[in-house]
Amino acid sequence: MTLEFEGKQELVKRLDAVMDGDCARTITACVRNVLCDLVDNRVLALPACVHDCPGDHYGRRLIHKDQERGYTIMAMTWGPGQATPIHDHSGMWCVEAVWQGEIEVVQYELTETRGDRFCLEPRTTMRAGVGSAGSLIPPHEYHTIANPSPRSNAVTIHIYSGEMTECCVFRPLEGDWYERSRTELHLDAA
Repeated sequence: MTLEFEGKQELVKRLDAVMDGDCARTITACVRNVLCDLVDNRVLALPACVHDCPGDHYGRRLIHKDQERGYTIMAMTWGPGQATPIHDHSGMWCVEAVWQGEIEVVQYELTETRGDRFCLEPRTTMRAGVGSAGSLIPPHEYHTIANPSPRSNAVTIHIYSGEMTECCVFRPLEGDWYERSRTELHLDAA
């Protein structure tokens, strides 16, 4: 089930107009521009449920799944201090925008593999506020996301090239070495 909210039809119409083509760099740049414009101009009034964080984990809610083009739009709610482990996006591109609050993103570069052991070196750390958006394009898809605030929730909008139902997470071993494991991703109730 997807969620209805003010500005959704405008968001979907504008995304549909930029999704054609096979160049991830071009598509994500266009998607980023659409999101920044709609957030900056306060066109999107996300549903009330995105303000609620489940408490023990960040909230993940499906806003829209495009049946024709395959892309999905998610809203994620981050409680104070909540964060992801290092993870990938299962080979999908993604554009992430901040709708409320602030997030911190650390991007990692894969420099070596040995079986299920991966050397992931931190490259950049960014703090992003409302209206900021960034993209991940494989093979540069390894990152963490965190809400650095000790007091308030953050809400982000994520647009994926497909439906992200699982990903790989990376658990620390020693130094920059991590062990990879696949994890299923679940939706929270609206």
